Amino acid sequence: MQLASFDFQQNHFQLFGLAQSYRIDMPRLEQQYRALQALVHPDKSAHLPDAEQRVAMQRATLVNEAYRTLRSPIRRARYLLSLHGVDIQEENNTVMPQDFLMAQMEWREAVVEAQQARDATALGQLETRMEHETRELEAQLAVKIDAEKDYAAAAGLVRKLRFMEKLAEEIHAAYDAMDT
Repeated sequence: MQLASFDFQQNHFQLFGLAQSYRIDMPRLEQQYRALQALVHPDKSAHLPDAEQRVAMQRATLVNEAYRTLRSPIRRARYLLSLHGVDIQEENNTVMPQDFLMAQMEWREAVVEAQQARDATALGQLETRMEHETRELEAQLAVKIDAEKDYAAAAGLVRKLRFMEKLAEEIHAAYDAMDT
């Protein structure tokens, strides 16, 4: 890509020359990111007038935000669904299957118990299980988005992944609390 052809109207996938799908070529994303960074890094425009420096900063910001979005499975899914006009309703739709909610409660109780017992082994086992569950949800998400184009079901999976993301944060906070 040449700087002259940089288009602020491109979606994140177009910006990086990637197919618009949940499963992406991560090495290509990394390669394209480095190439784009080399073009748009603000230091390259330090000698330009203020207006051109602001545009350069906007380019760099867009590239960084697009990269962070595509690199993260949950952010990539949200973005893809938004491109398809799907509102995930994460803030106001917390309806989940009963078994999933019960499992979440059990996970959280187990995290608290492991933290109180200062049991790093138990936390590690919980983290491993959580990572496995997250990978399974991500695999289901890839099928729903890429193969089946079932965006409503994908939105439900994104909401589940958000629960798993919060659980991961709680596990890391428990590790931190044990370290103090």
